[in-house]
Amino acid sequence: MTLTLTRPRSVARQVLPGGPPQGRTLGYLFLVPAGLLYAGFVLWPLAQSLYLSLTDWDGASPDRRFVGLANFRRLLGDDLFWRSLGHNLIWVVVGTALTMGVALLLAMLVWSRPRGFTALRTIYFMPQVLPAIIVGIVWSWIYNPAFGILNRALEAVGLESWTRGWLGDPSFALYAVLLASVWATVGLAFVIFTAALHNVDTDLIDAARVDGANGWQRFRHVVIPQLSNAITLVVVLLLVHGFQAFDHVWIMTKGGPDDATQLIATYTYQKAFMENEVGYGATLSLVLTAISLLVSIAVVRVRERA
Repeated sequence: MTLTLTRPRSVARQVLPGGPPQGRTLGYLFLVPAGLLYAGFVLWPLAQSLYLSLTDWDGASPDRRFVGLANFRRLLGDDLFWRSLGHNLIWVVVGTALTMGVALLLAMLVWSRPRGFTALRTIYFMPQVLPAIIVGIVWSWIYNPAFGILNRALEAVGLESWTRGWLGDPSFALYAVLLASVWATVGLAFVIFTAALHNVDTDLIDAARVDGANGWQRFRHVVIPQLSNAITLVVVLLLVHGFQAFDHVWIMTKGGPDDATQLIATYTYQKAFMENEVGYGATLSLVLTAISLLVSIAVVRVRERA
């Protein structure tokens, strides 16, 4: 006697691509709440920014004078904008490389789950959950020229000539703030890499070891290729964060000294809310959004072709 199990015809129809019309309608209905939220909190503010970028408005008066592309022409000749963009590029390149290097190193160190793995993972991730204002205040204390622990440590090891007012020196201020930001964001990259390492095929590593590959060769040719998706994700997140960096800079230096730490986001805030040039601030914000979007798309495309 042969027992044959068949799937009910109604179930089979539901799993076919496209499904019945009523199934598609139900699916669209489930998308409506997310679509409304996206439209209300992303598309509408973006449209408002686009409109404001075409006006000369101080943010308070009822009259918004339409000026067309005048704000964009002004931006092309704005030396401080280009200087801020240069600072953003330094922030993106140095910050992304440093954050990824430190996070990947920490993830490799705890890959084998050593004793105290849970405590180490918590310690590494803890800066990520701290409010930006706390991070900014703490690192401002560390850099303080009068009582900061950094200068005290340099003096203790006989490097008094290296001590300085880190946030007041235009040559070092940007990198000082960037170091604080890296410390605060490395935890997220560490968690992503740690999760990705658990999916690495250790049999391939053992095979490479048998074939005579040393530790660096195994890491470069076996481990790294299996982390490609995680690396792409981390790079995109760090690039977006780098171009939109604001809070740590504003808390620690407000773009100073002498605009040495001015980024596009801080410059936008200064123009829109401190100098009441809302139209020009909206123009800066649109340019910043476009740069972040284009760079993210380019990174993903390059990674997909690699």
